[in-house]
Amino acid sequence: MRPQIAVLAAAISIVGSQHLRGQSAPPGSDVYLATLSIPHNGGARIGIGEPENITRRAGYDNQPAFFGDERAVYYTSIRADGQSDIYRYDIAAHKTTRVTLTAESEYSTTMLPGGRRFSVVRVEPDSTQRLWSFRLDGTDPQLVVRSVKPVGYHVWLDSSRVAVYVLGTPATLQVVQLGSEHTDTVARDIGRSLSPVAVDVASFVQPRTGGGFTLHELRIDRAGNPHVRSLDALPDSAEYVVWTSGGAAITASGSSVYLRQPGASAWQKVADFASDGIRHITRLAISPNGHWLALVADDHR
Repeated sequence: MRPQIAVLAAAISIVGSQHLRGQSAPPGSDVYLATLSIPHNGGARIGIGEPENITRRAGYDNQPAFFGDERAVYYTSIRADGQSDIYRYDIAAHKTTRVTLTAESEYSTTMLPGGRRFSVVRVEPDSTQRLWSFRLDGTDPQLVVRSVKPVGYHVWLDSSRVAVYVLGTPATLQVVQLGSEHTDTVARDIGRSLSPVAVDVASFVQPRTGGGFTLHELRIDRAGNPHVRSLDALPDSAEYVVWTSGGAAITASGSSVYLRQPGASAWQKVADFASDGIRHITRLAISPNGHWLALVADDHR
């Protein structure tokens, strides 16, 4: 069973740091929300409704995530004050609320196991990037992992382990044990997509020779040891992957969405949103029960 943990969607901490250092602001992007219908018979076709632009404005809106109740989409937004904060879009009310309002920048909101707090990558005043957590109302910030930095992205494996993308040359994937903060480096030269697959299982990507990315699985065994195996090459220009509760992978390239069912030999194109004015889909998020799909694409024009 898939854990009730939001997709990492992945912090764009690299962009966040550049922004704080006075370099060019990140490119404009919008978050789209679509209904999702997944067949129970394992068929290649899934149903994706017409995407609704829930952020329609100039500027950076990115890194969508769902929490356990599926009532809202949380995302990172940079507004007129130049500050990166977490916002919440209530699906039924069509209402947007600012969740964090801090002197620091927060990225990559992700539900903590247990559902009472969410974690973020926080860019601290000295540009240190570490993992923090907040209450669901955006209060009570607490440092989660002190020694591991600079963190770019993260995904929870269970209540005591988190996998983090650590910036560097090359970037590394490290599994951190909470409390002791013992780390195991399980992969190097990784991409920006980290996603939960099941309890103690996540996926990540690595660039492949000649371009594109290869999808990999990280699994923690009963003894607590990490294991990595290669799964498949992603379609051209695709980097971000999310997973259904049935083990199907969803990715996107350009204006198209692709699906790979367990055991399938190839990715199947299941939707193309070019006619909706959507182009260059990057990040994705899927709700825990598989009812909603969030897409990030270039600012609508």
